[in-house]
Amino acid sequence: MNMNSRPLYLLVLIFLLSSCSSPEYTDLDDFMAQVRTEPQGVIAPIPIFKTYQAFRYNAAAMRSPFEVPVKIREIANLSMSSDVKPNKNRAKELLENFNIEAISMVGTLERRGIVWALVDDGKGSIHQVLGGNYLGKNHGRIVDIRHDSMALIEIIANGPDSWIERPRTLKLKEDS
Repeated sequence: MNMNSRPLYLLVLIFLLSSCSSPEYTDLDDFMAQVRTEPQGVIAPIPIFKTYQAFRYNAAAMRSPFEVPVKIREIANLSMSSDVKPNKNRAKELLENFNIEAISMVGTLERRGIVWALVDDGKGSIHQVLGGNYLGKNHGRIVDIRHDSMALIEIIANGPDSWIERPRTLKLKEDS
């Protein structure tokens, strides 16, 4: 840099700085001064949170809320005698290979006064069943077929060499 041009640069810099200070921002300065003189607000304290109480689920042994409850009158019709047991010599039917939860009633047919139920095995196949047919892994025998439901009785283990009958109802699956 040239020594003679240094004062010139300094003079230009002073001119630029003085040109930026203009009296047109005085209203903004007055507003800021007024805000600074007002009392400041009070910030509310942080709320105290309650400690978390863990919930222990103790209903694991109870009936699932998603299963249809057993009707009391169906329980009254059960025979609770000790001679209840599945027939091991009977030939297994195709629908006995599926869990009863996977099987759903999808319709009915009526031929010559006999009502057939149409059931879906859960894998996309539809089967026709009559009263007396078996389905499900718990030796479920169909005892009644209506147009909107199907009643069956399952034989389930109640301990070693002890069996009980349990009623179950499959309702007609409605399209949603």
